[in-house]
Amino acid sequence: MAHAQRYEQLKALMTPYLPEDVNPDEISPESHFINELNINSAHLVDIILDVEDTFDIRLENEDMDAMQTVKDALEIIDSKLRNQD
Repeated sequence: MAHAQRYEQLKALMTPYLPEDVNPDEISPESHFINELNINSAHLVDIILDVEDTFDIRLENEDMDAMQTVKDALEIIDSKLRNQD
C-alpha cells in the first residue's frame, strides 16, 4: 500500500471524530490533532484504535505520545508496517 493511500485512509478514519467546525478538507500532513483539528483526547484514543485495526499494527504508549500531527501518525504507521515484513 502506497503512502498516499495510507494518508487517505487515515483522513477517512479521522473524519467522524472531527468537530463540526473543522472541515475534513482542511486536514493536511502538518495538522496537529488537538491544536488544529480540535480532536479531544477521548476521540484521539478512538482514532488510535481504528488505526490499529485498519492497518493491523500495534501502537505502544510511546507511539501514541509521539503522534501529535497527521504526519507523525503516518510515519509511525509506515514504520510499524515496515517492521512487520
